Amino acid sequence: MSTFQRENDAAKSLFRRLESAVTPIVSGEYSHHHHHRDRTAMASRVSFTQIRLEAEMERYRAECQWDKMLAVIEQMHAARIHEDDDYGMLMMAESLLEDCLQENMDLLRRSSPLMEKTQPKLCRAKGYLNTILSQGRLAPRYLNEALLLMAKVHYVQGRYRDAQGMCARVGLEELTLDEQPTYHLRLLAEAFVIKGLSLDHQTVSAVSRVRLSEREEESLSCFLRACDAALSYLQELDKVVTTPHVKAAKSSPLMSAVDIDLGYFLQAALQSAYLCLLHRGHLAQGAHQLRRVLRVVESRGSQSFRKAAARKLAEVLLSSVSEDSYWPPLGPPPSAWLHREGAAASKDAIYPTVKPPQRYSTDCCFCPQDVVEEAVLLLLITESMASGDAVISRLPDQADARQASLQDATSVYDLLTIGMARRGQYAMLSECLERAMKFSFNEFHLWHQLGLSLMAARKGVGAVSVFKECARMRPEDPSLPLLAAKICISQLHWFDEAEALSQTVVSMGEEAGEFLPRAFLAVGLCCSLQASDASLKADRDEFNKRALQALKKAHSLDPQDAHIAMYLALQLALIRQVSAAMEPLQAALSLCGDDLQSLHLLTLLLSAQKHHRHALDTLNLALSQHPDNFNLLFTKVKLEEAMFGPAAALQTCEEMLQRWQSRYDVSRSSETDDSSSIPMAERTEVSQGARKPSIHLTLPDFQDASTGSLSPSTVAVSRLEAALSEVSDISSSRRQGPTYIWTTLEHIWLQAGELFMSDSRLKEAQFCIAEASAIFPSSHSVLLQRGRLAELRGQLDEAKGLYDEALAIHPTGERILVHMGRLLVKSGRVHLGEKVLRDAVQVHSISHEAWSSLGEALQSRDSSQAPDCFLTALELEASCPIRPFTVIPREL
Repeated sequence: MSTFQRENDAAKSLFRRLESAVTPIVSGEYSHHHHHRDRTAMASRVSFTQIRLEAEMERYRAECQWDKMLAVIEQMHAARIHEDDDYGMLMMAESLLEDCLQENMDLLRRSSPLMEKTQPKLCRAKGYLNTILSQGRLAPRYLNEALLLMAKVHYVQGRYRDAQGMCARVGLEELTLDEQPTYHLRLLAEAFVIKGLSLDHQTVSAVSRVRLSEREEESLSCFLRACDAALSYLQELDKVVTTPHVKAAKSSPLMSAVDIDLGYFLQAALQSAYLCLLHRGHLAQGAHQLRRVLRVVESRGSQSFRKAAARKLAEVLLSSVSEDSYWPPLGPPPSAWLHREGAAASKDAIYPTVKPPQRYSTDCCFCPQDVVEEAVLLLLITESMASGDAVISRLPDQADARQASLQDATSVYDLLTIGMARRGQYAMLSECLERAMKFSFNEFHLWHQLGLSLMAARKGVGAVSVFKECARMRPEDPSLPLLAAKICISQLHWFDEAEALSQTVVSMGEEAGEFLPRAFLAVGLCCSLQASDASLKADRDEFNKRALQALKKAHSLDPQDAHIAMYLALQLALIRQVSAAMEPLQAALSLCGDDLQSLHLLTLLLSAQKHHRHALDTLNLALSQHPDNFNLLFTKVKLEEAMFGPAAALQTCEEMLQRWQSRYDVSRSSETDDSSSIPMAERTEVSQGARKPSIHLTLPDFQDASTGSLSPSTVAVSRLEAALSEVSDISSSRRQGPTYIWTTLEHIWLQAGELFMSDSRLKEAQFCIAEASAIFPSSHSVLLQRGRLAELRGQLDEAKGLYDEALAIHPTGERILVHMGRLLVKSGRVHLGEKVLRDAVQVHSISHEAWSSLGEALQSRDSSQAPDCFLTALELEASCPIRPFTVIPREL
């Protein structure tokens, strides 16, 4: 019972306060005209109506619903409320003025003054305000509001000194009292920002530099206070809108769904502080202010502002803050930054706020550790907001909104591209850009960015589809089909598709401009790769002929392109026109003397001419510029074996193992921080293995050109081997990183094993082959070497079984076919061996080993064709390089 009594007393007390507050206003003059009525009853009845209407008016003013204020004003007029003052006129002036400002946002953003003759609402509002201020019939609270509205009028008309004077007359202490209505916080923010903007717009004579500095500091203090007041207003408004009074909720069920439309001055109040600091070159203080506002507790009305602030902070971090000068988000700017900006402390510490907003607690929160991490996290949050707010409607009346939201999102994705590219996170970037496709119909820029990110992430199929769509949008751009062709050649090995794409650029003719030679180069590379992949000699010759024609055309169109000249020389070398290949290669080296592939090709050409000493000198020159290139080192091993024997070549193999260890598996005892955003590629975290080296890396998955290019016919084989090895290798979970790293290590071990077999050191060879087998147990190269080792030990049945397994994985392998054929001939199965060797000659018509082995098989049964085979083998061996010319990567 006592609880009910207390609540009843509180209700009565509130009623008496409300009645005393409004009764004198409405009951004084009214009684002279109606003295026959009961004054007390009438006053109390009118007071309740007035309370309801004024509360509704305050709510509309807080929510910036200016159009709804007119109906309340009419109700007040009908109920004869505020007849003896200018309250209704003040509300009418505010409604007209705010409507006018909302209609002219673009002019306000350009700081273009509004003219009374072209703005009737502004003219009427100014007339009402002049009347109010000249009559002075309002209470001080409402006179303050009238002064602020007049300051707005002066500002939008370009009379900044008058606006500043009006702001000086506003009693700000009235707006900062406790238990003030919510809209007073909005008025407080607007008062500060109008004063700050007015100070900024006023000119100062050149001699008054001290006065200019003082004015800049004063305007900045206004902006900082305006920002905090605006954020506090949005937080308070959120409480009122999302938790309305029960009766109010019943009368207005849609109240919680009010869409807050921030006007020009509220937006300026939120943004002017950090924009002012950044405009003056105070990057550290500007970034600090942006971090401060982003730590404010989020409200429904501040979402668009937070999105803009997060994007701006990410832009500042990516463009102006280096890795070394970064400071944590929760700390103040470094003193060195502040000293450069001429400040002793951050501005928020110098100018305490009048209405601080609520901020999130920093206890147990995640804190970025470097500049890129903070920027990317900000952008990922912004991207989720931007993609969610994007306008996807294609209706004509939504065109402007759709374009604005698209520009907003595009700026975020551009910054994301910069940030994620620094960390090599192309897969994540492509996922973000894929989310943008729902509102990017026919938007070339975003589609192009998506294609590039998919290409960098080695998602070739998707990248080709995207570039085809880009080419549909811009059929006149020749670079787009060539990008798709590049992916088809280097990643997917879709040579027919790549040739068709390149032919579309060739068909453009001179309109393709500088891309026309590149298009012919692409056609030539496609034909050359198809020739290497062809199983029939007629097809191979046709592809080689077309490749040579296309490359000669490309070279004639652009003789200054070193890559085209090099690939022309390579094509001539592939068809064993070694002397003819020297001329375009010399042209390529004269244009680019340190080109890796050109020097490597020159080495192979010299070795084909049996100038091994000059070849080794050229190779050492190339290695001096590219010491970590394993493709060059493998060629060096072969040259040293031919010149100095297996022992010297084995020393180079040992150096290659050490180089691989230092490059991909550097042993370090220091522990790394798992929470760091720096990718594992840069940290090179290592754990010691029992026998086999092991690394734990997350590297950008780019194909390393230094390992050479896989023969087209072995691409599917390599994928099959990798899949089989993943199943059979128990320790595969310890092997991380791109496959080419481990393929290189496998090749080093197998090369060493081959050298040991040449030196008749079978035990060491077995150890090397076992090491290679531990990496890829199902590799056809490993099975071939195991078969050769078994054959050298006289275990012919085991050798044949291993060769059969290797052929099952790689049916067209030259060395597998040759060794299998020789083994069959040696074991007495001459006819079967001859058939296998004939298959080898058909697929590898320029292999002197295959022709020589076939001659031996034919000779064993006294065939008259044997001498022809031996002559062909001698002729081919005369132009055979130390390693196949196909080890030179053929990429666009």
